[in-house]
Amino acid sequence: MTLAEHLAELRRRFLIIAIAVLVFGVAGFVFYPHILKILQDPYCSAVPGHCKFLVTNPLDGLTLRVKIAFFAGFLVSSPIILWQVWRFITPGLKARERRYIVPFVSCSVVFFCAGIVLAYFSFAHAIQFLKSIGGTSLITEYNPNQYLTLFLLMMFIFGLTFLFPVVLVALELVNIVTPKQLLRGWRYAVITITVAAAVFTPSGDPLSMAALGIPLVVFYFLAIGVGKLLHK
Repeated sequence: MTLAEHLAELRRRFLIIAIAVLVFGVAGFVFYPHILKILQDPYCSAVPGHCKFLVTNPLDGLTLRVKIAFFAGFLVSSPIILWQVWRFITPGLKARERRYIVPFVSCSVVFFCAGIVLAYFSFAHAIQFLKSIGGTSLITEYNPNQYLTLFLLMMFIFGLTFLFPVVLVALELVNIVTPKQLLRGWRYAVITITVAAAVFTPSGDPLSMAALGIPLVVFYFLAIGVGKLLHK
């Protein structure tokens, strides 16, 4: 493909992604009350009986609804997004590598969603930690936009980092790294993952760091095993 053809293909893939996010975003805007309740549940688990949001700006309600709509659109259309990304990459792959597209996209969706689910169930503990570390003199009444920003950032980071084993296996398939090299450097990998989990966990609480770091270490060794099987 020429450069112009690549750019045309990129534009087409981007347009499909934009339409998917827009369509599901509109659905998220309509079902906003139900989605807000789901996102509010970890807050209510951490602060039972006192988990209403404090709104101090007339525009906060609109901003919150638009933010939730975009989040819903992005999350529900994530399989389409990942498929379009892989389809854009496909022309540069060899015939042997192309047959892995469907398994890779499927695994990417599963791991991304697993990261989001883990972040969701870890967030109540994160809120409890952040609430208790400030002391008993503080009254807990969160602004919904700030709460949602932290929550969505945590889910996005967990979902994105859970793609780690998929990326590793892809690198093994194209021989950028080998299972032997990964196994030889496992100590450095564990240290790097531990530091990254401490740095990138938005809430900063120990449980969330462990919830992010431990699966990534497991995924690292899982990717080594999968890489060895694929090279046989």
